[in-house]
Amino acid sequence: MNDFGIFLVSFLWYAALIVLPGGAFSVVLHFLLSLPMRRRDRALFFLDLVETVVRRGQPLEPAILSAADNRDRSIGVRFYMVAAHIEGGARLGEALAKVPTFLPPQVNAMIRAGEKLGDLRKVLPACREVLRVAPDTVRTTMHYMVAILLLFAPIAIFLISLLSMFVMPKFKDVFAGMGVALWPLTQFVFALNDRFILVGFEALLFLVLLAVAAIYIGGPGLVRWFQFRSIPVVDWLTWRIPWKQKKLLCAFSAMLAVLLDGGVPEAEAVRLAGESTANEICRRRARRVIAALETGAKLEEAVRKFDDTGEFHWRLTNAAHAHGGFLDALRGWHESLDAKAFQQEETATHALTSGLVILNGVVVGLIAIGMFGMLVLMLKHMVDAV
Repeated sequence: MNDFGIFLVSFLWYAALIVLPGGAFSVVLHFLLSLPMRRRDRALFFLDLVETVVRRGQPLEPAILSAADNRDRSIGVRFYMVAAHIEGGARLGEALAKVPTFLPPQVNAMIRAGEKLGDLRKVLPACREVLRVAPDTVRTTMHYMVAILLLFAPIAIFLISLLSMFVMPKFKDVFAGMGVALWPLTQFVFALNDRFILVGFEALLFLVLLAVAAIYIGGPGLVRWFQFRSIPVVDWLTWRIPWKQKKLLCAFSAMLAVLLDGGVPEAEAVRLAGESTANEICRRRARRVIAALETGAKLEEAVRKFDDTGEFHWRLTNAAHAHGGFLDALRGWHESLDAKAFQQEETATHALTSGLVILNGVVVGLIAIGMFGMLVLMLKHMVDAV
């Protein structure tokens, strides 16, 4: 075989073993990482459709059926599931309740609340507040973390397992026959290896990253599988995460402002705003606000039951005396809440990824120091023997 034939065969092997699997992996990775953004784009498309139809004064259900007749795949199969329920005679709110994963839970609840009010235009601004996209840096960091999950962690587990099963036992046998005392650090690495701590640590790290990646890619639909009606664990954890709490507070405040501007009674506005957060903790706090209103407290004072910091009380008090409505008066605060939430989320993601890289570096460093320490001792023993 000439040189060209050897080159051609080598190229074909390279393409078969590296290029094609790598390309397939990249396609799958892009598909998974783009799922959250595609869900958001489909929700925005639906809001645009609803706003256009309502603005023209046309019936909403026939317009959704007409849009479904176009057979556009980009709007997702769940849109056609909603259209199918509407075609079967369900109202929009009922159809959305039967397909809860089509829209984010908060947007779903807001639209259903707007349908009860009889005017969806009032709730659309609050829906768009919920769908604000995170900064590029946050998404980039999340994608970077998923890449570490899919590439580095499994390889690290395989290599450490390989060293633990085949390499380190051989070195231990050699040094046992030589009668050479190992370094304390090398003995420490061997002790960790004998107890499978190094492999276990990497496996635990992999599982944690896998859970984070699954939550990011799966979205609210996946998280809701772990929600229990009697014990709202997911909602409690969501409220305890600082940036999630700010987003929930922003959603509650925006919906409350929209309803108050629409002339809805205060107690009913608070109840609907609490329902619109799709969070049981927020619903309970909303019921506390309603209880305070029933005792004769003003709304500005009653909202202290919802926000422990007291900032909501101060903002709503100022908004009550402002011109142009509650939503316009609170818009600056909503933007501030979004900015703080994005900043906290970005800080947390960077700290998490940096910490994981450092921890992996410590594990690799321990193994490297232990192995090279044995080699140094072996060379030293050979030199002394000569």
